[in-house]
Amino acid sequence: MPPEMTDASHPPVEILLVEDNPNDVELTMHVFKRHRLANHVQVVRDGAEALEFLFATGAYAERTGTDNPKVVLLDLKLPRVDGTEVLRQIRGDPRTKTLPVVVLTSSREERDVASTYDLGANSYIVKPVDFEQFTEAVRQLGLYWVVLNQPAPARAT
Repeated sequence: MPPEMTDASHPPVEILLVEDNPNDVELTMHVFKRHRLANHVQVVRDGAEALEFLFATGAYAERTGTDNPKVVLLDLKLPRVDGTEVLRQIRGDPRTKTLPVVVLTSSREERDVASTYDLGANSYIVKPVDFEQFTEAVRQLGLYWVVLNQPAPARAT
């Protein structure tokens, strides 16, 4: 079982962080911990691993697949499977189509913004390069999506 994976003794995953940059992962985790915004964050390093986690396949086949996170923070520029394809597959499956997905990326390109909203992203945030701005952006993301947002009710498939 992957080291960061949940099992019966752990609380459900609140945030799925899909990020290949170790510095961004470290900083994001630090902000969540410092502000006590999430008890359990699952980190995956590429799009293929994100899909395995969400759909309980591959390394994550032991998951039930019914305990999805409250929000997915998704980078677009990922190895193996890019973030746009991850979003496409999330929205194309009845088990995950209402799962909140926040694109958190360095791309400011208009076509990336447009295509991710066309695919159903809930929000698009350009990563600030400044440490303090990045910290505040992550804090606000966690506060809204984990604490304040009311998720869509679960539907039988």
